[in-house]
Amino acid sequence: MANAKSDVLQGTLDLMVLKTLDAMGGMHGYGIARRIEQVSEDVLRLNQGTIYAALLRLVQKGWIKSAWGVSESNRKAKFYSITRSGRKQLDTEAKNWARISSVIGRLLELSPRS
Repeated sequence: MANAKSDVLQGTLDLMVLKTLDAMGGMHGYGIARRIEQVSEDVLRLNQGTIYAALLRLVQKGWIKSAWGVSESNRKAKFYSITRSGRKQLDTEAKNWARISSVIGRLLELSPRS
């Protein structure tokens, strides 16, 4: 089970995409997905449908913007970058995630009843 690929929790992909773009600058969708997988040490696997649906959702919310460009392999690709409103959302989501993960951590440390 330790080698099983984890599904991304609903709502966390947006946070991961926003943080990736904040840290790395503009990237195309494939690059964003590969970077998240790399940072997760391949625990998370993102298929194209998952990442591009998230990118579309984030563009529609105004948290990222897109522009056409040329990839490293000299192919036309859409590049995404975080907006000012996306940075505000990232800050809000990061604080929420820290609070929720702290609660979960405390719950997991509870001793079982004897």
